[in-house]
Amino acid sequence: MSLSETTPAPQTSCLADRPIKPLPSDRLERIEAWGMNTAALAYVFRPSTLEGVQEVFALARIHGRKVCLRGMGRSYGDAALLAENICLDLTRMNRILDWNPHTGRITVEPGATIGDIWRYAIGDGWWPPVVSGTMYVSLGGGAAMNIHGKNNWKVGPIGEHILEFDLLLPTGEIVTCSSERHSDLFYAAIGGFGMLGCFTRLTLQLKRVYSGLLEVDAFSTQNFEDIVEQFERRMDSYDYLVGWIDCFATGRHLGRGLVHAARYLAPGEDPIPAQTLRVENQELPDTLMGIIPKSVMWRCMKPFANNLGMRLVNWARFTAGNTIGNHKRVRQSHAAFAFLLDYVPNWKWAYKPGCLIQYQSFIPAEQAARCFADQLTLCQQMGIVPWLGVFKRHRRDRFLMTHSVDGYSLALDIPVYPHTRARVWALAKQLNRLVLEAGGRFYFAKDSTLDPDTARAYLGEETIARFVKLKRECDPEGLLQSALSRRLFPTLYE
Repeated sequence: MSLSETTPAPQTSCLADRPIKPLPSDRLERIEAWGMNTAALAYVFRPSTLEGVQEVFALARIHGRKVCLRGMGRSYGDAALLAENICLDLTRMNRILDWNPHTGRITVEPGATIGDIWRYAIGDGWWPPVVSGTMYVSLGGGAAMNIHGKNNWKVGPIGEHILEFDLLLPTGEIVTCSSERHSDLFYAAIGGFGMLGCFTRLTLQLKRVYSGLLEVDAFSTQNFEDIVEQFERRMDSYDYLVGWIDCFATGRHLGRGLVHAARYLAPGEDPIPAQTLRVENQELPDTLMGIIPKSVMWRCMKPFANNLGMRLVNWARFTAGNTIGNHKRVRQSHAAFAFLLDYVPNWKWAYKPGCLIQYQSFIPAEQAARCFADQLTLCQQMGIVPWLGVFKRHRRDRFLMTHSVDGYSLALDIPVYPHTRARVWALAKQLNRLVLEAGGRFYFAKDSTLDPDTARAYLGEETIARFVKLKRECDPEGLLQSALSRRLFPTLYE
């Protein structure tokens, strides 16, 4: 990688001339993983400018601390944690820097969220090309993890729609990257889990939409073989496909589920697009049935937050979808279809006093049905049944640390309690073996349980060596670290 075209870093105040003092104790905060399965005390800084970020890097050097980057903190595990070091929280760097309503190109700071972007652009007829299940993901964090959506097989991850970004290296240099300029760094920093530099500016190409609505078809499937067959048949006909899996089903119904398939409306299909594209007609409601505040809904979920209750919920949901909801067609707003995780604020609190991990694996298409069936069978045999399963279709991409395959993913929400933690981690280790045997991969934004040997096995020595080389060029001091990077890639710091 040549950095000869780097932009000179702006001058900042010279912190090195100031007396060295301990980091202020009022900066110490307890930071929790999204899955609540781990936490750390760290010194949190929330700069609002590029100069502020540079000062945090300088402060870390003075005090001999490392820096962990953090966006909205939606990673389920330890990707944005680093105990007793500096947490660089970028949520205040959330400005929209440029917007072209004719081309759909938007430039933002890293803390701008998916929600910020769609609200800004939808009135002009544009929608983010890739969104996660929650709108509360920052674009910087989404790029660092290379998030995917329910349309991954069709449009790839978010990185394929990022046209350009500025990356502040720990050395102080600012590198402007695209698929043509510094392409090695472009394809490594996207998906590079925040280890090569800090995004300070990103330009994203949005998707033109002609209505604020999607046409959504719902249908049931009876097992993993059936859901794979149905996805393969419908890939050319829809823009989004996502499946819900009843993880409690057994025997010939192992892997049964419900699928939602959606397509964009063509010009003229929506008689009132100016109305459906308005922000207020996209916002998720604050109440259930216009009565119950959603802010208290997690409490209503609490009585069912156990194996018996979730078995009943899964059975009821599948039965309803397999009968009155089967082959039903509706029109639904983009936000309502996309952001299922935002329907119930703080839904994860229903898991308390426990927590959860999400175990997501990506398996090549020809191996997917068998591997996922083996995974659920193993979970059931060990008495640790996931409460939720989500099924998606994917395609390969060019990013160095990619999690994707030409195949399918299954994301499993697994409850964890103090007395089950060791058993859950033992289960994950056995699940890892099934995934590796099937030629599968993993996703850093969801991971809580991988080990260095597993990471090396699926990424390969050559890929890790290329990433280590870039790390040493961009961050020769090893200033950027995280609990995840230390856990999975100790060679980054040798």
